[in-house]
Amino acid sequence: MLAKTPAEVAGARAVVLPGVGAFDDCLNAMGRQGLVEACQSFIRSGRPFLGICVGYQALFERSDEFNSKARGLGVFRGSVVRFQPTDGLKVPQIGWNQIQITRPDCPIYRGISDGSHVYFVHSFFPRPTDPAIGATETTYGERFVSSIWSGNVYATQFHPEKSQAVGLRLLENFVGLAARA
Repeated sequence: MLAKTPAEVAGARAVVLPGVGAFDDCLNAMGRQGLVEACQSFIRSGRPFLGICVGYQALFERSDEFNSKARGLGVFRGSVVRFQPTDGLKVPQIGWNQIQITRPDCPIYRGISDGSHVYFVHSFFPRPTDPAIGATETTYGERFVSSIWSGNVYATQFHPEKSQAVGLRLLENFVGLAARA
């Protein structure tokens, strides 16, 4: 079901917050619909939550994107920063890149091999204050936390829905968590 209201979010067994576009646009639209508080409350409930791309970035306090004025959900401390182009790499990062699984016990990575390739489209990425929440890391000019796991919250900078068999497995693992919730 596509939840469009706070009540629908509150009644969900699990939530996926996808995102494509700009941090400000995402958070401002969520604010207008009452979904910022709804997502924060849902996360506190302990049920499975998955953020994807901007949905991952939204979990943090703030973003440097376009001198952002919007506040993030503030679930995690840290900010969203821009890649600094190096070694001739282009920004945004668009395409396949590897993940190094730093927390092999993370349930959404069950059955996924370290070094698997996933699909990215982004110019910004979160820099968590607490590195212990990182579940994977990726190198694109610099090493960054490409996904996190903390309690019932999972989030990826990459797009599982575009990452073929690896992404399908990750989503299946998340659906399994939701079925048990």
